[in-house]
Amino acid sequence: MAKILIIDDDPDIVEAMKVVLKTKDHQVASAASGAEGLKLARLDQPDLIILDVMMEKMDTGFSVARELKKDKNYQNIPILMLTAIKESTGLDFQKEAGDEDWLPVDSYLDKPLKPAELIDKVDSLLSSR
Repeated sequence: MAKILIIDDDPDIVEAMKVVLKTKDHQVASAASGAEGLKLARLDQPDLIILDVMMEKMDTGFSVARELKKDKNYQNIPILMLTAIKESTGLDFQKEAGDEDWLPVDSYLDKPLKPAELIDKVDSLLSSR
């Protein structure tokens, strides 16, 4: 069982991910903003963070990821970034994931999420810790 923090401002997506992740007995917390997510990450020390790109601002997720990855206390927590940007812009994050200067996350998934893909990606990131 892992502690997973979801940082996303869409309550429907958060609830759907919680349901899926709890089927694998994960402990799940959530935050609806970047600031709240940073606070919870620092308080709870999750095993994995699932982070949306666009929240308060278009790049909130990038800012949160950079903030966590530059802090030695949190830089080893895997971050799975969620995005709907590819669908609207054609930008392919897969080519950029792991580039710590531009996209300081460990992996990403496009929205809408498929439950099996979410579980597979979470399992993969947790096993690589």
